[in-house]
Amino acid sequence: MNLLEMFSWPFMQRALIAGVLVSLCAALLGVSLVLKRYSMIGDGLSHVSFGALAIAVALGVTPLYFSIPVVILAAFFLLRAADNPHRNNDAAIAAMSAASLAIGILVISRTSGMTTDVDSYMFGSVLAMSWGDVALSAALCAAVLALFVLFYHRIFAITFDENFSRATGLRVGRYNTLLAILTALTIVLGMRMMGAMLISSLIIFPALTAMRLFRSFRGVILSAAVTSVVCFCAGLTISFVYSTPVGATVVAANLALFLAACVLRLLRR
Repeated sequence: MNLLEMFSWPFMQRALIAGVLVSLCAALLGVSLVLKRYSMIGDGLSHVSFGALAIAVALGVTPLYFSIPVVILAAFFLLRAADNPHRNNDAAIAAMSAASLAIGILVISRTSGMTTDVDSYMFGSVLAMSWGDVALSAALCAAVLALFVLFYHRIFAITFDENFSRATGLRVGRYNTLLAILTALTIVLGMRMMGAMLISSLIIFPALTAMRLFRSFRGVILSAAVTSVVCFCAGLTISFVYSTPVGATVVAANLALFLAACVLRLLRR
């Protein structure tokens, strides 16, 4: 099929633009989250977003405006739990994930029924993206890029050594909060296409792939950004040509590239 013909459809244009922007944001934020061992927070927030969207649909309010503050509050809670050494962080994330997923499924089953709505929320839909989502994705991408360009050295410092950063007077909590807000927005926007079950893969896989190829923080960031965008474009194209789910195809592309990076690393050794 001709690629120009494929992207002549408006829904494919929206999916491509929003997907590339969200993938770029997820990759950049994912590097810091993975290195700080916060990668499971992304999975927990995606389930919280699913529950919030289900409640918003049941109440008849705009899902995006309802779920964004809920997910941001959840991000604050999970970061507080992760920063407290006396709490079981994994248990807190697992409990919030399971509870949010269960609430979402119960609410949907009592309102719209267990139909294609659940499949769309949990595994995404390329038709779900609107031009409003594209505009929000562009604003989010600009904010994430500004964060990494303007505060690159501070992000580097809090990623690798928070105690030293605090000792030097850096406001670690403020930057962690900013990372949490941007991660929450990325997950809410990306979930409409990737689904609650798969959106966290955009945060984890590009960072893991890049860390197999590069040693420097800057190299990992740039490689993760390129990897995420390439895998999304490849997955979107393959899903349209072969009529496969977009989210699952994008994850498969990320997995294939990650395995290739692992093989390349072994060959280097």
